[in-house]
Amino acid sequence: MFVLLLLMISATLFAAVGIFNFGRMFYSEFSTMYEGYDERRTAMVGEINPKFNGYTNILLLGIDDNAQADTILVLSFSNDTGKSRLISIPRDTWVSADSSAGRIGSLYSWGGASLIVRHISALLGISIHQYIVVDMNTFAELIDIFGGIDIYVEEDMNYEDPESGLEIHLGQGYQHLDGEAAQKYLRYRSDNLGDVGRVQRQQKFIKALYSKVLQLDTITKLPAIADIFRNKMETSAEIFDSAHLANVLRRMSSDPPVTIMLPGTETPQGIWEPNLKEIDARISEMFPVQDIAEIPDAYGEDEVDE
Repeated sequence: MFVLLLLMISATLFAAVGIFNFGRMFYSEFSTMYEGYDERRTAMVGEINPKFNGYTNILLLGIDDNAQADTILVLSFSNDTGKSRLISIPRDTWVSADSSAGRIGSLYSWGGASLIVRHISALLGISIHQYIVVDMNTFAELIDIFGGIDIYVEEDMNYEDPESGLEIHLGQGYQHLDGEAAQKYLRYRSDNLGDVGRVQRQQKFIKALYSKVLQLDTITKLPAIADIFRNKMETSAEIFDSAHLANVLRRMSSDPPVTIMLPGTETPQGIWEPNLKEIDARISEMFPVQDIAEIPDAYGEDEVDE
């Protein structure tokens, strides 16, 4: 689930090893693969607004055992500085568009990642360039590859659901979480804050994971991570996108992501109602208007000559 960030960073770093300096020859050698690329990308993520050429916006989805999007994040990188921002979207956020309405986490079982992309693009008013989808078992496997995560558990976490077979028992205090324990830490929602507390834990975990990815020994783990990325994940990214993403991520800032939770309020029915006015204000802060004429297309030829 939350290792989606890790998946993106690690897999694209791997792509950097083998793809980077092909330059313009890259596109000529893969001209057959490139044919129809724009149409495929539009079908998966919709039209890209040139206003967001200066950013790379990635939708990260963690899928539970019931084919629901249990974790929904938008990770955005500035293409020039490598600085990142992270928008957490509660799975019970209510959306209504394109003749479909409901909790956004349920949309994956209806129409897959592409449907969620369109709803989130409309809700936030931003373009989504790519998406990545991972299930819970793959999440745990990747955390184990990275040797686990050290994090402070805010309170004793005890929860059991015999029907689903889920058992969570984590003690308060500093913990070294392996993949299975990390998954449980992120899924827990039985404190007084409910989904708000859950999102806060997810954001804290992301920052710890971000720091982990920047460590030097990450390079030794890239082959194993790349294998998972190729064989156990769903993504809209093609080889062209991987080259671009690697280019952005190699300049990734050492500063942790700026994080926000989707502005809104929780109803007595457990639905998260978005505050559209506040969303517009926060998005304007996070994505300042740029001079489009000076920004190269994030997936155009100007980006592949390094």
